[in-house]
Amino acid sequence: MHTIWKGSISFGLVNIPVRMYAATDEKRVAFRHLHRPCKTPIQYTRTCPTCDREVPWEEVVKGYEYADGRYVLMEKEELESILPENRRSIEILDFVDLKEIDPIYFDRTYYLGPGDTGEKAYALLREAIESTGKIGVAQLTIRSKQSLAVVRSYRNVLVMEIIFYPDEVRDADQIPGLPRETELPEKELEMARQLIGNLSTSFDPGKYKDQYRESLEEMIEKKIHGEEIVEAPETRPEKVVDLMEALKASLEATQPKGKGRRKKTSG
Repeated sequence: MHTIWKGSISFGLVNIPVRMYAATDEKRVAFRHLHRPCKTPIQYTRTCPTCDREVPWEEVVKGYEYADGRYVLMEKEELESILPENRRSIEILDFVDLKEIDPIYFDRTYYLGPGDTGEKAYALLREAIESTGKIGVAQLTIRSKQSLAVVRSYRNVLVMEIIFYPDEVRDADQIPGLPRETELPEKELEMARQLIGNLSTSFDPGKYKDQYRESLEEMIEKKIHGEEIVEAPETRPEKVVDLMEALKASLEATQPKGKGRRKKTSG
């Protein structure tokens, strides 16, 4: 794996050198925009509409638009002057239970491996986190951005999850049309619970596949080899059914084999 960051984990007076690696690899099919007549990839350039010319990077400066068309310029040195000092440290501030953090806060995941001469301290923190069932809430600075994160154990490695700050999570109460204190028929509610029970199982990530990406890759492969692309037949719109009917049909379809149905006997 490629190291994308070097630093340390600090908590109390303990300092553990670590290396950071990407834990996930998003699988997607990348497309280029081409000029249809000649099939040439389109180029995107930095241009200034006032000067009517391409702008080199050395002439680019960051600006914050505080009013329509009005900016304050922020020089690189000014931005660096307010960066936190712990720009090479994952500073653990607190230890909490994982269940206290809702999944809506989680953003990106990274593996943390031991740095030079840090194997023993790394193993100590990993085992301490594992045995206590706690995760560390931390702050760090990467690419001039201070981020909130949690450090936890995963199998035999320490994992860091970048999480959103509270003011970055939108208030769910802003969603229009949310049902408030709706009285639900007990029979329908019980059938919904039963349906959830029928569909409940252990999590096996291997059973879930990106069907669209697989179909897209197959289509691209056929085009490369000059094969004809056959369009899928149109699907008929689903019939709108009553909620109770839908629950009954779903329960019947998900009923474990050997239960709920009696074989007819000849007589």
